[in-house]
Amino acid sequence: QVQVVESGGGSVQAGGSLRLSCAASEYTYNSDYCMGWFRQVPGKKREGVAVIHTGRGSTYYIDSVKGRFTISRDNAKMTLYLQMNSLKPEDTAMYYCAAVGGGNRYSCLAPTEVGFGRSGQGTQVTVSS
Repeated sequence: QVQVVESGGGSVQAGGSLRLSCAASEYTYNSDYCMGWFRQVPGKKREGVAVIHTGRGSTYYIDSVKGRFTISRDNAKMTLYLQMNSLKPEDTAMYYCAAVGGGNRYSCLAPTEVGFGRSGQGTQVTVSS
């Protein structure tokens, strides 16, 4: 049973923007304190990109996307977003969202430290130079 549905990917030129969305089931959205986005390129290890505490709204990013990506959430819609600006070719990947473990009522772990739960089929982001 699919618990999350990612959308919003596409092909853009370097410097462009995309906004990803992740519609989650109530079970998934409320299964943990934190949710996040990760990306994966074929043949490479999965990489956590951004995490958000769904209650407090605090956010966490990997260094390579700080200042360019913004993670946000709409708790009423149980939807997660990833606004991606100033995209670079190295951002090209399949992007997934999922609930993440390791958080508590006050904070989340960094994207490099979290374990991601079950994701959907992902949404492809392709950035050309």
